[in-house]
Amino acid sequence: MIYRMRIPGLARFSIAALLALPAAAQWLHLPTPGIPRTADGKPDLTAAAPKTPEGQPDFSGMWVPRDILPCDVKERGVQCVELPLTPQVLNFAAGMKDGLPYQPWAAELVKKRADDVPYIDPHVHCMPPNYPRAWAFPETQKIFQTRGELVILHEYNASYRQIFFDGRKLPDDMLPTWNGYSIARWDGGTLVVESAGYRDDSWLDTAGNFFSSAAHVTERIRRPNFGSLDVDVTVDDPKVFTKVWTVNLHMRPLLDTEMIDFICAENNKDLDHMLKAKEQRK
Repeated sequence: MIYRMRIPGLARFSIAALLALPAAAQWLHLPTPGIPRTADGKPDLTAAAPKTPEGQPDFSGMWVPRDILPCDVKERGVQCVELPLTPQVLNFAAGMKDGLPYQPWAAELVKKRADDVPYIDPHVHCMPPNYPRAWAFPETQKIFQTRGELVILHEYNASYRQIFFDGRKLPDDMLPTWNGYSIARWDGGTLVVESAGYRDDSWLDTAGNFFSSAAHVTERIRRPNFGSLDVDVTVDDPKVFTKVWTVNLHMRPLLDTEMIDFICAENNKDLDHMLKAKEQRK
């Protein structure tokens, strides 16, 4: 997949292809209403987080990963901004001291995949941006918050996710899905999201890390100020891992612009480019 990001003041930027797209006839420079601003007119990212009429933090808005780390596209032949990063691969749990606590069979599976990663990555083949992996994608996410749910629009293949905090329970019979089923409750200013009902072998990152259909994922979402959205992701999957583990992800708001559709399956040439890059590295 060709990952695209908006560069402030410019049109979108295709990281993999290193191509800038024209901004003509697109809502890329439309001021976002209601933004707190400093005296010089710049967004005040340290301002207090907005509140809903019910007094809860309002997560509404467009968000992208906060921490974009540099990498050499020519060396990897793949996208550079799925987070966090290691020197060699894009690894969802790279910051964990001893790596992911795999069961022996699962560790062996990830090891066997190494030579074919990322070419067998479902996302490379235009499959949906499954959560929690999608929090680390550079594509834009747009959150709408109501009294009873969060609706997250993801620009990749016009995808969406629903998180309900209207008192419902997880279904007894869950058809396996890419994002699972999500319910939530408020713990002070934190929205605690519980998700289950995933497809088997759901990838976490380009490195081939994964969890199974037995996974239960907890996301604790906070907005400490206007310019921050923090998501702590905890994965409990006794089929794949020996213990529960947690990673911390951080988002920043995308302001004064608007979403544009990004359909991966439309003239997708990424897989061909990556295969050529793989041959060149041999």
